[in-house]
Amino acid sequence: MATAVAGETDKRTSPLSDAVVVRFAGDSGDGMQLTGGQFTLSSALAGNDFATFPDFPAEIRAPQGTLFGVSAFQINFGSSAIDTAGDAPDVLVAMNPAALKTNVPSLKQGGLIIADEGEFNDRNLAKAKYDANPLDDGSLAKWQLLKLNISQLTMDAVKPFGLGNKEALRCKNMWTLGLALWMFDRDRAPLVDWLNAKFAKAPDLAAANIAALNAGHAYGETAELAGPLKQHHVDPAPVAPGLYRTLTGAEGIALGLVAGAQLAKLPMFFGGYPITPASAILHHLSRLKEYDVTTFQAEDEIAAICSAIGASYGGSLGVTSSSGPGIALKGEAMGLAIMTELPLVIVNSQRGGPSTGLPTKTEQSDLYQAVYGRNGDAPMPVISARSPGDAFECAIEAVRIAVQYMTPVILLTDGYIANAAEPWAVPDLTTYEAFPVEFLTEVPEGGFKPYSRDEKLKRPWVKPGTPGLLHRIGGIEKEIDTGHINYEASNHQAMTDIRKNKIDGITVPDQIVELGAESGKLAVVGWGSTFGPIHQAVRRKRAEGADVSHIHIRHIWPLPANLGELLKSYDKVIIPEMNTGQLKTVLRDQYLVDAKPVNKVSGQPFTIAEIEAAIEEALA
Repeated sequence: MATAVAGETDKRTSPLSDAVVVRFAGDSGDGMQLTGGQFTLSSALAGNDFATFPDFPAEIRAPQGTLFGVSAFQINFGSSAIDTAGDAPDVLVAMNPAALKTNVPSLKQGGLIIADEGEFNDRNLAKAKYDANPLDDGSLAKWQLLKLNISQLTMDAVKPFGLGNKEALRCKNMWTLGLALWMFDRDRAPLVDWLNAKFAKAPDLAAANIAALNAGHAYGETAELAGPLKQHHVDPAPVAPGLYRTLTGAEGIALGLVAGAQLAKLPMFFGGYPITPASAILHHLSRLKEYDVTTFQAEDEIAAICSAIGASYGGSLGVTSSSGPGIALKGEAMGLAIMTELPLVIVNSQRGGPSTGLPTKTEQSDLYQAVYGRNGDAPMPVISARSPGDAFECAIEAVRIAVQYMTPVILLTDGYIANAAEPWAVPDLTTYEAFPVEFLTEVPEGGFKPYSRDEKLKRPWVKPGTPGLLHRIGGIEKEIDTGHINYEASNHQAMTDIRKNKIDGITVPDQIVELGAESGKLAVVGWGSTFGPIHQAVRRKRAEGADVSHIHIRHIWPLPANLGELLKSYDKVIIPEMNTGQLKTVLRDQYLVDAKPVNKVSGQPFTIAEIEAAIEEALA
């Protein structure tokens, strides 16, 4: 197939034409997340379906050129449905030796390496623990290798703007992005507009970055290389008509919470404390004040959740968020919300643990914490989002349950969902059924009983200061109906049973089978961000004739009413999850099914190939 050259209109096709996986990797100061984000924007504008996986170090600024300071951004984009960020990259852009060493083992055999040879000096090679230069010693022979002195080419491109060497080299990511835009036949105009807007107060920097972008693009256009640098056109993916935008999981949570508050006809108060990867929710909500949203950055995790509980007591929708360590600190206050029976949404963006663990890596190891992790019998609904778009729907569902049952609700995402992005069809909120809250405003016949119950076992919600409706509230056990403090054994037994029965009685949709039959040899059961790799693996194995189905659980607690019988209709059940087998234990306990675990706790999401191998082993 001919390499595209200037003036030709026919675009070459290639084995990459349906879907391509590209990974940008460099030092944490090389702007790889920004590069990946802007390449994602170009993919969206080109009409491709896509999924992304930003992967960055935990250190705020790791020593330059070190292995633990590598930042990477992977995108899988194509002309058909994309459910994961891809298993093995087709193209790896390595900005230094550490980025190459950390990421090249994942590269597909025969894949393309684009390396900035200007950074492969003795000092950087030593930092990456290379004994010899891998660009010259033949160790990369099983891949295609393109060595470019991106550093020097960038400095040459921006020389007319009088930047110092340090400032000039900061434009390397734009040179690299320009080359990537050429490789995949992308329009530069939106990126030029973005740079002009970003550097509106520094036009020289805008011009320099645009020059670097154009130089990288021009290099691809004009370089007469017989090697691996070729242009690939990826057709748009077929999608239903509508308004689409790129959405991350954190944005999905923020928008869903606002939508849920609007559907409940409530103002929203968010109390949070900065923690990776949950902080982005606070950042997004702070820009949505016009929707009656108040955001508060508290001095610590306990203050954050207690302020949200206070807001719920005052008649707002209280929301707080954190990651595993912060959720642990909030534990006692969660019990307070359960005892006071106030609506509260608690978002846990899970990360690798325990303790500080792996702050920027993904994991699903907080399920026990969500379902069981409080002192006393303290049941709470738990919902899990599967993708950035699903995070929007799950946030609305969490708000609905919280206000309709007067209970705190935990919403689980993880680092992968929080940071990943996908195309999202912006929904029409007029199609959503509203669930407006009704506050008790008058003394009922027979007198006010703050812990009286309706058919859902929900107690009334009263704004403080309402005439005639004065009542006690707090963490000490309450008397049935009156809400007075009561230590009697029979009362504690009854109130404990009521709180449990209220959560057990929450109406959740029946469990569906995402792919496959409702009975058979094997069910692959997942929750959260494992959806994409499980779905694609099951799809592939079914295409080969395997009797396997995919079940994905959104409502972790209470579980769907039909789930037990559904699981028992399969000969075998396997559960891939990024922990040591937590959902597996819950399902074994609830249904006595012999579910087998498929566990991964590497800080990285499952690959499709790993799930396929587990299916093959289960069916062997």
